[in-house]
Amino acid sequence: MRRRTGVALIAAGAVLALCCGGGAVAAVVAWTGADLDTTGKVDFRNALAVPPLAESRVDGEGRRVFDLRAQEGRTDLGQGRPTRTWGFNGDHLGPTLRAKRGERVLVNVVNGLAEPTSVHWHGMHLPARMDGGPHQEVRPGATWSPTWTVDQPAATLWYHPHPHGQTARHVQRGLAGMFILDDEPTRKLALPHDYGTDDIPVIVQDRSFDGDGQIEDGGGTGDTVLVNGTVAPYLDVRTERVRLRLLNASAARTYSFGLSDGRRFTLIGTDGGLLPAPHDMSRIRLSPGERAEIIVAFRPDERVTLRSYPADLDNPVTDRFGGGRDTLDVLQLRTESNLAPSPAVPAALAPIERLDPGEAVKTREFTLSGRQINGKKMDMSRIDAVVTKDTTEVWEITKEDGTAHSFHVHDVQFQVLSVGGAPPPAELSGWKDTVLLAPNETVKIIARFADYADPDVPYMYHCHVLKHEDAGMMGQFVVVEPGQKAGRPATHGDHESHG
Repeated sequence: MRRRTGVALIAAGAVLALCCGGGAVAAVVAWTGADLDTTGKVDFRNALAVPPLAESRVDGEGRRVFDLRAQEGRTDLGQGRPTRTWGFNGDHLGPTLRAKRGERVLVNVVNGLAEPTSVHWHGMHLPARMDGGPHQEVRPGATWSPTWTVDQPAATLWYHPHPHGQTARHVQRGLAGMFILDDEPTRKLALPHDYGTDDIPVIVQDRSFDGDGQIEDGGGTGDTVLVNGTVAPYLDVRTERVRLRLLNASAARTYSFGLSDGRRFTLIGTDGGLLPAPHDMSRIRLSPGERAEIIVAFRPDERVTLRSYPADLDNPVTDRFGGGRDTLDVLQLRTESNLAPSPAVPAALAPIERLDPGEAVKTREFTLSGRQINGKKMDMSRIDAVVTKDTTEVWEITKEDGTAHSFHVHDVQFQVLSVGGAPPPAELSGWKDTVLLAPNETVKIIARFADYADPDVPYMYHCHVLKHEDAGMMGQFVVVEPGQKAGRPATHGDHESHG
């Protein structure tokens, strides 16, 4: 499936190799064999697995209670033998958690693995002690039970491990799942909402395997694409319109999703929820951690492929090693002869109150280069920024090296003010928690840090290319009450977990 390039690119790889010291030969091989094109080569033989909705109950305090157990398993990932995997409540990946705005939730996270892990609620607004970052480590055999009130708009979020220095390995083994939030205004809109029928989770990941059919844990791009843990997947479409909740849960790869026949689709939502109005598009680019909700219209008796096109990462090295020139067939969509009718997409979706830069109390600058932010690697005992509760800040993030970085901020959903000094495109016009950075380009964001303060327990900001995060491209901020000073975080996990 890999295709070699010509003499000119071999020469370019050799030049690159000269800059790589002892890795010269490996660099040439990687450079000259980096492009991947699976167009028309995937047989789409397996029905798409749809993660089950997680069972829940309401306890005596009125909390919606979920139970998640991280465990080892074995899964058929198309390697001719079972692959050792990890999952929540099963062999691979996890169920979809679903809750409504205003509900108080409690999640009992049991670690059935032989090593510590954690569970981060990516995109969720919640107290720092419940965030599931590296400070909320769950020891083997222990249970961690975070609880919080859902207080944000309907959105497609997700959950995944966040152990310090080990996130890529844990996610690539299979620990990930969706967390869907609902609210009453969104529920009343004429949008596809029947989970598993016309409202489909699409968790996209890439993997590489060794000669024994086991997952390689390097944290780079892979040559096998999985959707919801399914190799070569197809989806039987039964309605005229389908809502696809796209999640880039890959460790490093950026995708540029589109349809194989060039048809356009409707973008209705991004990381933090619905947009004010739908946008007609033919491509949506998602870096690791980003989400998008799109609606695709279909006709009877047709087959169309969800494909990832070259992502154009604006740097030859990044394009090579980050998969920016790859073309990947992801999911085949097969329609039936008789499709149930679907209403047209509403012209108005969810209003967004725009944050005012004039109300920002501080502007911070963050520079990403190598595996550092502002020249520093992650230190669990160091607080890098102190934010006052119920204030608004502007953050200016600049990438100064040639590799792909996606910037994620815990706790808040932010708004993008500008990209390289220009207004953000449609796909960056809504609520976001993760954004792709181009080389030597500044992305300016604005966020309000409301509701929760804790001087001792930090939130994270980091690159969501997981091997970069693990190598130290991460910082910590605390939110404090007015006039309060930062404390000192624990360095060996949160002690609220219990055995």
